[in-house]
Amino acid sequence: MKQLTHYDIQNKQKTFPITIVCDAIRTPENIGMCFRISESFGVEKIFLHESSPSTENRIVKKTARNTLTQINYEYYTNFEETINQLKKEGNTIIGIEITDKSINIQDYNFSSNEKVVLLLGSERNGIENINLLDATVAIPMFGRNSSMNVIHSLAIALYETTNQLKNI
Repeated sequence: MKQLTHYDIQNKQKTFPITIVCDAIRTPENIGMCFRISESFGVEKIFLHESSPSTENRIVKKTARNTLTQINYEYYTNFEETINQLKKEGNTIIGIEITDKSINIQDYNFSSNEKVVLLLGSERNGIENINLLDATVAIPMFGRNSSMNVIHSLAIALYETTNQLKNI
């Protein structure tokens, strides 16, 4: 067995109809990792709240590596306007959030949606207004803790979403 390097691997590059909306995420490392994870899963675009750390932030740049230039992104000011505009463009808005209506992520049919927005809540307060969402999905957990880091949740959600969409 031989461990491979980046130079040995040729990924099947593909872009999926997935957009990420970061609802006021405040930690620079989380913003940087959002880019890195999103790029590796073929996400089309990221929306960042204006109060989130800038892509010019030193820590964001370091964590994102070179993915800041490889994925489209824009900043937004008004959460409700942004979500409503994305809905008008044909997106299904899916929050990664624990609610009384959440569906286990592996039971949600992502492939039934033409375009998907995965919405990440802030580290402290979660999603600003869950009533704007079309659905919420939760990641089953088996430990004592009821939540995990927002970017770990994103990675799991992107794995499940792209796994369902890859053959369409």
